[in-house]
Amino acid sequence: MLGISRQTDYAARVVLHLACLAPGARVPLADIAKHRMLPLDFVRRIVGDLVKAGILMTSRGSGGGVSLARPAGDISLGEVVEATEGSMALNHCVSDRRVCPLAASCPVQSVWVDATQVLSDYLASVRFDALALRSEGHQASHLRVQATGRVRGAKRCAAPKDALV
Repeated sequence: MLGISRQTDYAARVVLHLACLAPGARVPLADIAKHRMLPLDFVRRIVGDLVKAGILMTSRGSGGGVSLARPAGDISLGEVVEATEGSMALNHCVSDRRVCPLAASCPVQSVWVDATQVLSDYLASVRFDALALRSEGHQASHLRVQATGRVRGAKRCAAPKDALV
């Protein structure tokens, strides 16, 4: 099966969780793990990769937690995939033609290159602000979580009903 790793799936869930909260909100890692049903140790490792990629930032102390490093609309699903998987390539010959002695004359190699570009462009176009608003039930559940008071650094947010898509 061609697919993403569990780490990438979890990373997208972490970023989506934060994108559903008010801008500037900081959340303890344990809360994200609990609400997204993820193993806490795995979330810690994922967050480290996402911080290195400039997608998330962390702060320590009593008001600390993890937050988006920039607005959700400036973060793409493609960036998250790249932060966890590395550069996108559907076949080794896409990223390094030298791995195949037939690459220069291979008609399939050009298809792999084109398909990789289409996938890369599509994932780069998917923004977390849009994902956060995709499902009324999904957004509503995050607003309830935020209302519990464990979210730091942002005013409580109540999205208008017409903002829920």
